[in-house]
Amino acid sequence: MAERTLSHFALFRLRGAAWELAQAERRTALAALLDDLGAAAERVAFYQRYPAGDDGDLLVWSAVDADDPAAPDAFFRRAAAAVARHRRLVAPGSTLWGLTRPSPYVREASKSAIDPLAAERLPYLVVYPFVKTHDWYRLDLDERRRLMGEHIRVGRRHPAVRQLLLYAFGLQDQDFVVVYDTAELGAFSELVGELRATEVRGFTARDTPVWTAVWRGREELVETWAG
Repeated sequence: MAERTLSHFALFRLRGAAWELAQAERRTALAALLDDLGAAAERVAFYQRYPAGDDGDLLVWSAVDADDPAAPDAFFRRAAAAVARHRRLVAPGSTLWGLTRPSPYVREASKSAIDPLAAERLPYLVVYPFVKTHDWYRLDLDERRRLMGEHIRVGRRHPAVRQLLLYAFGLQDQDFVVVYDTAELGAFSELVGELRATEVRGFTARDTPVWTAVWRGREELVETWAG
């Protein structure tokens, strides 16, 4: 895994103009859109957002090696150019993004950690912004480690759920972007239910909106939205 990576999650909605195309034309247009978005980053995964949510049809997870300080700029340029070619048919929506960095609470990477640049993606993706309270940051590091220890132990009891934590201080409205993928939505829901009871939960200021989506291969997604 790169020392620092950037992961970017973007929602897109198909415009009315896309639905007015003949089926074959819509299929061709969607394939071109996915190809252009796929070329904008080192690793790109596509997800079906609707009907898991009504704020977009498509969720795109783009990831790049960000060890070079110029990497975010280069990615944003490529992504903007890719979307610009298709603005008549798709409307960009909300985005969540951030950077990886070593955790102050664990000495080595978790076995359940997601590598953003790896090819494998599990069937279900859950992404949400996360903000902690001011009181959390006033605690000394040892106390924060104690509180996070319980949180980490709960997570380890659910090996079917993988996680990725992105840091977004000063980059967007949230402090973090929390990312999970799993083959079992029920297992993920159980994990979240257990985490609600941990002591550290009291230092959560905001952890919504939650985006849940289903991984789709390029061809499958084209067929889904071609109708």
